[in-house]
Amino acid sequence: MDEDNKPKAFTEQISSSFFKGLLIVVPPAITIFVLKWLFELTEGSIGKYLPAKIPGAGLVLVLVAIWMVGVLSGNFLSKKILEFFDKIISKIPVVKFIYGSVKQVSKALFESDSAFKSVVLVPYQKSYVLAFQMLTVPAPVKEKLGDDYVCVYMPWSMNMTAGMNFFVKKSDVIHLDMLPQDALQFIITAGTISTAGLVSKDSLSLKDKSNGDIHG
Repeated sequence: MDEDNKPKAFTEQISSSFFKGLLIVVPPAITIFVLKWLFELTEGSIGKYLPAKIPGAGLVLVLVAIWMVGVLSGNFLSKKILEFFDKIISKIPVVKFIYGSVKQVSKALFESDSAFKSVVLVPYQKSYVLAFQMLTVPAPVKEKLGDDYVCVYMPWSMNMTAGMNFFVKKSDVIHLDMLPQDALQFIITAGTISTAGLVSKDSLSLKDKSNGDIHG
C-alpha cells in the first residue's frame, strides 16, 4: 500500500467501524431509554398509589392498560368513548393537528383496510428504496399524469414521523410480500432489523431502470 494512502485508509477503517457500532448500539439504547423513561414515569405517578412497593408494578399496569384498550376497541361503549375523546381533541388548536396526523398514520400502517395498498420497491437515484404504495392518486395529479402513475410514500430512516410522497410509473414499481408493520420496522431501524421473505415471486430480479429514477 502507498505510504500516502495509509493514513486515509486507517481513517476510513475507523469511521466504518464507528458507524457499524452505532447501528448496533443505537436501537437498543433508544429502546432502553424509552423503557427507563416509561418505568420512572409510571413508578412516580402510579406506583405511589399501590398498597405495597412493588418495583415495576406501575409499568406492568400501563402495559396491561394499553393491551386492554386494544381488546376493548371493538366494544360499542368503547367506540363511543373514543369518539367523544376525538371530538374534544379536535377543538384544541395545534394538538388536534398532531393527534390527527399520528392517528391517520397509525391507521394507515396497522389496519388491514388502510390507505397503504402494499409495500413496494421504487427506483431512487440509480438505486431502490422501500416505500408504501397508496390506494389512490389525487384527482388533480391523475388528470395531469394519467393512469400510468401510482402514489408511493417513502418514510425516512430512523424517523417514522417524516417522509415524502412520489408519483411513480406503474412499470417501475416492484411489489413485495411484506407487511407494512415489518417494512416500517425495517425502515426506522435503518435496516438493523430485517424480515425474511421480502420479495414476492412476481418481483423478479432488480434490473436497471435508470429512465424511471426519482431524482431527489
